[in-house]
Amino acid sequence: FDIPFPESFEAGPGHGVRIIHKGEVILLGNRKLMQKEGISAVDLDARLISLEEQGKTAMLVAKGGSLLGIIGVADTIKESSAAAVKALKKECLDIVMLTGDNERTAKAIAKQIGIEKVIANVLPGEKAGVIKGLQEAGNVVAMVGDGINDAPAMAQADIGIAIGSGSDVAKETGGIILIKNDV
Repeated sequence: FDIPFPESFEAGPGHGVRIIHKGEVILLGNRKLMQKEGISAVDLDARLISLEEQGKTAMLVAKGGSLLGIIGVADTIKESSAAAVKALKKECLDIVMLTGDNERTAKAIAKQIGIEKVIANVLPGEKAGVIKGLQEAGNVVAMVGDGINDAPAMAQADIGIAIGSGSDVAKETGGIILIKNDV
């Protein structure tokens, strides 16, 4: 079926999208977006937490000021991720997950691949600042990324590593491009 174009579309990086269709506001995003729009998600909190503890990003859907439901999405973990983390740790490297996902989701994924240090809830524009902070603390930082949101952080890092299937911006920013999409 055809999906009609909305009258208005606004993307809030790290929060979600706000659409106006036929004069009605439709929202798809996280708790922060709903709070900003004055919509309480307290009634769905247990379900949101359950999805997050499974490593899924829970997105709320609202229309006309009322919550309609939750959509849970998850990135698939590459089979080689845990082995790569283990090999890097064996080289005495500190591995940190830096993500815009909420802390519960990030920690669930990190646990599955053996990462103990998680920096979560980081908005796209804040990632480079986190990298800079790690550098200022005396660390040499390598940043692996695949999206446009990762490019500034990859540019800030001492070593930027782009995943080959990533966005063109990420690949142009990375000093190293992994052709096989596999760290």
